[in-house]
Amino acid sequence: MDRPVDARGLTTIGDPTRARILRIIRESVEGRALVGTLAETLGLRQPTVSHHMKALLADGVVVREPDGRRAWYSIAPERLERVDALLGDVDLATVAPDLTRITADLALRFRGSFGPETVAATVAESFGLLSQSGSSHALGSRTAAFAADRLAALGAAADRVAGSRPPTVLFVCVQNAGRSQLAGGILRQLAGDRVVVRTAGSAPAPDVRSTIATALEEIGVALGGEFPKPLTDDAVRAADVVVTMGCGDACPVYPGRRYLDWDLEDPVGKSLDRVRGIRDDIDARVRMLLAELESESSPAVHIVA
Repeated sequence: MDRPVDARGLTTIGDPTRARILRIIRESVEGRALVGTLAETLGLRQPTVSHHMKALLADGVVVREPDGRRAWYSIAPERLERVDALLGDVDLATVAPDLTRITADLALRFRGSFGPETVAATVAESFGLLSQSGSSHALGSRTAAFAADRLAALGAAADRVAGSRPPTVLFVCVQNAGRSQLAGGILRQLAGDRVVVRTAGSAPAPDVRSTIATALEEIGVALGGEFPKPLTDDAVRAADVVVTMGCGDACPVYPGRRYLDWDLEDPVGKSLDRVRGIRDDIDARVRMLLAELESESSPAVHIVA
């Protein structure tokens, strides 16, 4: 007879980090994973992941398979149906994007601003860039969102010359999965539609780190549909302010933009408590930047994360 998971198991899986651990295990090629691999994918320390695995193991959600000095974890067969029901049984990494449909929808959205050929080329290039960066989860919706943002940036670059738009800020870091996402989320929350915020990475990771999403959620900032995006020229051209965070010389330099370099600790592999400190440091810098933008009459700020 199955052990009940309706009470304890549901609570265990309800933790966002544990839910993501189960998704990673479920979507892996072998259907199992090592603690070290999970820690690297999640951007967490191994002891933190081990703590979550012990909770899942205690509630019978996963099974442990010793392999010499290491151990593999997989979802318990009798719990697989329940886990699928709780997490959603559609593997978004297997959904093939309909680029023709995406192109047609964006051509309608940007009708009057860009021709079908420009839209089609942007969609195709965006799909290629995301594929190269290792992004596989929800590639269809991410391609549509990335292409739409790039087309909006192209339009904003033209408006920038005419001075008919709000300031644009671009936050850029290496993986667009940590510092730039923190900065972008906080500025969006504080400025609303008074500032256009974008983020990008010189070498984007597949997903935003769970500790970053947690640190933002704690202060009432929703990550929403944000995901790591490659750094493109159109994003920089559309920006009034470009804020870099540890990405070196990867960001192209164009005249007429304001460039800031924030020396910030990299949150990769850091504990949630340490990430909170990085978040608060970024929060203070973002508030100062917003105050400067609001005190100036013309400049626009663009953030690439």
